[in-house]
Amino acid sequence: MITWRTFCIGISANLVVATVLAFGLDLADRKFPPPLEQAREVSPEVVDANGQLLRAFATSEGRWRLQTTAADVDPQFVRMLVAYEDQRFWQHRGVDPQALARAALQLVSNGRIVSGGSTLSMQLARLIEPREGRSLSAKFAQLVRALQIERRLTKAQILDLYLTHAPYGGNLEGIRAASLAYFGKEPRRLTVAESALLVALPQLPEKRRPDRNLAAAQTARERVLDRMAVAKVVGEGEAERAGLIPIPSRRLQLPVYAAHLAEAALRKEPQILRHQTTLRRPIQQGLEAVAKDAASKLGPKISIAMVMADARTGEIVGEVGSANYFDASRSGWIDMTRVMRSPGSTLKPFIYGLAFEDGLVSQETIIEDRPSDFFGYRPRNFDMSYQGDVSIRQALQLSLNVPAVRLLDAVGPTRLMVRFRRAEVRPVLPANEEPGLAIGLGGVGITLKDLVQLYAALANRGRPVLLGDGIQGKPQPIEAEPLLEPVAAWHVTDILSGVMPPLGAAQRGIAYKTGTSYGYRDAWSVGFDGSYVLGVWVGRPDNGAVPGITGFGTAAPILFEGFVKSGVPVTPLPRAPGGAVRISQAELPISQRRFSRTSNGLLASSTREPAPQIIYPPEGARVELGATSGGALSPLVLKLQGGRAPFRWLANGKPLPETSRRRDNQWVPDGGGYSTLTVIDAVGRAASVRVFVN
Repeated sequence: MITWRTFCIGISANLVVATVLAFGLDLADRKFPPPLEQAREVSPEVVDANGQLLRAFATSEGRWRLQTTAADVDPQFVRMLVAYEDQRFWQHRGVDPQALARAALQLVSNGRIVSGGSTLSMQLARLIEPREGRSLSAKFAQLVRALQIERRLTKAQILDLYLTHAPYGGNLEGIRAASLAYFGKEPRRLTVAESALLVALPQLPEKRRPDRNLAAAQTARERVLDRMAVAKVVGEGEAERAGLIPIPSRRLQLPVYAAHLAEAALRKEPQILRHQTTLRRPIQQGLEAVAKDAASKLGPKISIAMVMADARTGEIVGEVGSANYFDASRSGWIDMTRVMRSPGSTLKPFIYGLAFEDGLVSQETIIEDRPSDFFGYRPRNFDMSYQGDVSIRQALQLSLNVPAVRLLDAVGPTRLMVRFRRAEVRPVLPANEEPGLAIGLGGVGITLKDLVQLYAALANRGRPVLLGDGIQGKPQPIEAEPLLEPVAAWHVTDILSGVMPPLGAAQRGIAYKTGTSYGYRDAWSVGFDGSYVLGVWVGRPDNGAVPGITGFGTAAPILFEGFVKSGVPVTPLPRAPGGAVRISQAELPISQRRFSRTSNGLLASSTREPAPQIIYPPEGARVELGATSGGALSPLVLKLQGGRAPFRWLANGKPLPETSRRRDNQWVPDGGGYSTLTVIDAVGRAASVRVFVN
């Protein structure tokens, strides 16, 4: 007979055993945890500004395993997966006794394992810790690991890991990689047929791969659709209709957009798994398609590079380093957006901008296009002909060489290079050479990215814009003086917007310039509207000549096609700033009707008077002006010495109302800030100062 004392001792002993057993199991669980850390290795991804995948890289094991959460997947797929694989997933603690009982009964009845009774937690345990073969010991190990996993992770985390690691044949792991490889899309929106196939494949991924065994994939999908629990999820009749939809028979390449930029991002921060860029995938897709198509038409060994940026923020929204990254015949691995090449005539607009800023010319000023000798430098036009007398507007639109060199001789090559530095652009001169007149015709080295940065300043009314690296974050603004004054930038833009588009291209309101380097090695075209600036380079990466390529005939059509295929909306060019007007040739002051410097830099009409010099206000002065009773600023007194009367004064490129024979004048500013004051004498000599009005 069991006494009360014996009963108490027995209970106590059982409690001690249970406690020791629980403690031992907990200790074993802590000492031998599931390998969850190594399960977190996924493919590095490079995404666009909106999170769309541009390019992924394989894991160290060579697998495409893209980070996935349930939020990345069509909710109906998740419901179908749970209904087919683990109906009590949300209720059990890692092991489903009912499923195990069913599996045991099938084992006894058939003498072999028919179904394993595995839960999604158990399947995850097998995926992160693979074991050879199917056996009772392997199943028991999965069961233990599933219990351990459930202790450490929530159901949502377990589901996310399964969605990331589920095998889909070959080196595809996870539903995102499978959806991209078989359907060419992210799994956020899947049809019933697509979902059913993706539910079916992980059980026997190699035998059911649709690209190798279409019939097996078809049968496996039908098995999923025939499951009663799945039919309840998809709705009556949907399963039958889904079974009629063909299964994809080939595996697609995963996205490889912006290949050069993606690799740069990975090199910059290899420890980061998700690299955010400023690119926009639709723009990138459009530009890459244009580059690839154009290169195929141009012939072998020719590559194409393109950079599109937001002219206001400097963010790169599209960047194509080569026509085809994987085309070795075109040296596609070389990123030609960052290689120094001769820019041809693409720097000419900035020469004209300085001439406008100094008041040396207006759009209708006549300039000579005739053979000239600049101390031994004899520039010739591209077509070897000359136009004679042309307007400044015509000279820039026709990209005539001699007029550009005449103006560069007047404004100074060194000064042009200084202006480029304001925009954080530093063209490379030949070794041990000082800036010379050849700069205007491409005698420097510059990258496509830097050229786009210069034109972004033109599109931004002369204010410098620093282009970002395209990888992350917004570029920092440039705290510098303007590359060009707004009025001068507007005149240049107004002229470039009047250049005829290439044959077959529609006018989009783009201001653009082309260039061809010496020896037909580089063809360029850079254009902009009110929002975006796009630069195009065409040539051979090995710097070989490509007879027949030109900026206008080769690069400009790609530029216009790029604007169209990028999908960016057409934005009108900025309106003219205050003081920016077109003046007819007849209305120009006499000194501006013809640019009167000769090729040797001397004045066409010799004179004994020294050149004019502004003595007040001095260069760089900060002038405090009061206000009149009407609220306007008080006039600023202007004084000069030297020069031949009459004198024409200009403020920010806009002529003051009248010419004067006096050596003093008055000017009433429109407002505060920086202004450029210029005086031109009767024989065309000019002087300028830059002042700040408070």
